[in-house]
Amino acid sequence: MLKAISFMVLIRDLAQEAMTIGYLTIEAENLLRRMLTTTTYELEDLNAFMTLQLATMSGMVKQESRELRECQYFADVVSKTSN
Repeated sequence: MLKAISFMVLIRDLAQEAMTIGYLTIEAENLLRRMLTTTTYELEDLNAFMTLQLATMSGMVKQESRELRECQYFADVVSKTSN
């Protein structure tokens, strides 16, 4: 999980942490989104983000947000079929 976020967190650090533990939390995903839209970053950060995207697409890194959406979808399906 994310530790206390220091002032100068880099995109590459968040990406590396997610790839190391194999899991991208909603908190980290939102922080990455904000950082990509509001901060200046280096090429190394962009490369790390793209590597993380590939890792999530291949299933090497799980996304908490995707898991929650899937759970909600299945709950909706069960709810509709039980009526």
